[in-house]
Amino acid sequence: MRRIYYHSRQCKAHSCNVHYKLRKYFLILFGICDYISVFHSDSFKMVLLTLHWSLDGILILSSLMVVAYLFVTRKFNYWSKRGVKELAPTPFVGNFMDCLLSKKSAPQFLKDLYNYGRDLPLLGFYVFDKPYLLIRDPELAKHVLMKDFDYFADRYSTADEKNDRLGYANLFMMKNPGWKSLRPKLTPFFTPGKLKKMFDIMLPVADDFAKHLDSLHLEGEGKVIEFKDICANFTTDIIGRTAFGLKVGSLENPKAPFRECGRKIFDYDFHRSMEFLAIFFFPGLVKYLKPKFLGKEATKFFRSIFWDVIEQRVGSGQKRNDLIDMLIEMRETYKNDESLKDYKFDGDDLVSQAAIFYIGGSETSASTMSFTLHELALNPDVQRTLRTEIQDALEKTGGKITYDMITTLPYLDMVISETLRKYPSVAYLDRVTLADYKVPNYDLVLEKDTPIFISTMGSHYDPRYFPNPEKYDPLRFTEEAKRARPSFAYLPFGEGPRVCIGMRLGLMQSKLGVVQVLKDYEVSPCEKTKTPVVLDPKALTTTALGGIHLNIRKTTTAAG
Repeated sequence: MRRIYYHSRQCKAHSCNVHYKLRKYFLILFGICDYISVFHSDSFKMVLLTLHWSLDGILILSSLMVVAYLFVTRKFNYWSKRGVKELAPTPFVGNFMDCLLSKKSAPQFLKDLYNYGRDLPLLGFYVFDKPYLLIRDPELAKHVLMKDFDYFADRYSTADEKNDRLGYANLFMMKNPGWKSLRPKLTPFFTPGKLKKMFDIMLPVADDFAKHLDSLHLEGEGKVIEFKDICANFTTDIIGRTAFGLKVGSLENPKAPFRECGRKIFDYDFHRSMEFLAIFFFPGLVKYLKPKFLGKEATKFFRSIFWDVIEQRVGSGQKRNDLIDMLIEMRETYKNDESLKDYKFDGDDLVSQAAIFYIGGSETSASTMSFTLHELALNPDVQRTLRTEIQDALEKTGGKITYDMITTLPYLDMVISETLRKYPSVAYLDRVTLADYKVPNYDLVLEKDTPIFISTMGSHYDPRYFPNPEKYDPLRFTEEAKRARPSFAYLPFGEGPRVCIGMRLGLMQSKLGVVQVLKDYEVSPCEKTKTPVVLDPKALTTTALGGIHLNIRKTTTAAG
């Protein structure tokens, strides 16, 4: 007892208030133990603290609750001690209660934090009892994402290395040094030459899209369509062709296996929402909770379909210049590569690259397409200007959609850029410090393993960089306007060495889909159109709750 009391005095002398209080209550509990063997002479019954077991239980439970409270709040002044403003946390959950209860999506949570820290470069917050840091200053974001990349080369998020290799080993989630070795090996798949070949593979899918719209008989007043789903059918068919060499047929059959797989991955029910939150916000628990990045059923599906395609391709010797061909070649080329210590171009590690290609290529592009059509419906002047540009370009190509046309139309590029400002698919970036890091121009050292977050959506709605941010205005992305903005204020694909490897592919298929719709059809709001869009509070990505409903009607025949 004296030893415990001495240590509590010593802790107090060093101004460790929380630790002092914690030891103080442990002292009380140890003192209680001195009475455990008290013998009541009248009843000859063993008692703990009092003559009543119920009262004993209340006292012990209350003491344990106090100790637990002190334990979980012991770090809650972490940022204020370091001169960083912090959001007042709640015991046991920190600042994360609304996300845990699915009242607010992670993108919206971080955007709200960004707005709370108005005019501040940094803001501290807590997930449970762990200190996290939100960076609001574009110049500091540049240091994290590019200038001082070696300190922030890894994402904070992680999947279970042993039990979820499809989640752990893909290029998006992979840690160093494996990521640094893997990235350059996959980059050749996204060169302009490869993209041009992939565009030719996409064109038959665009024709299928046109046939599908034509089959809906949209003449006259047209019909109301939920566009998020139909755009996802389109992008799924594209990824099926360009990555796997398969005619998936989602446009013909919305319940096709590939499409159903995508729905299961992004079916944001409570369970999937918790899996994603664990992976991205409390990865220290993944080895206990065992979440699956793709979900259990999608993980099994990708393993099965991938190896079926591999075996068929190897057996036939056929070449399609798609992702499967590249992965087959890489499996042979790098099977003895010692630089990939934590990665093998085989098994689940190989499947993981195909899986992340599917996720990144289908869901994000479908969201960009559908949000673009939503904004064009609400802004008919923008829609008319874009349609005129498209039709003028088609007149020059004899009515054919070409690679050069899709990649060089200036107003189309501005429209897509503005959509990605308002609705970035990945609305935040996460990193973790790999070593202690002195923040430039600040008296602050970030300790190793500190989670760092950047709110892409917060920055995109900051009126300092985008005046009247709720307005949809493609002219924000003229060359002059882009030069006037700070770099790293607009980050729809991230930036620096870990910038999205499939950025140009995603833009290409989103633009192709928008052109295919607008060249012959007009979209307009309907009774089901939500303005403004309501975001799904369970979603990890920027997702419209209930989809995107618009009226679509045929306006012209195809150009040429």
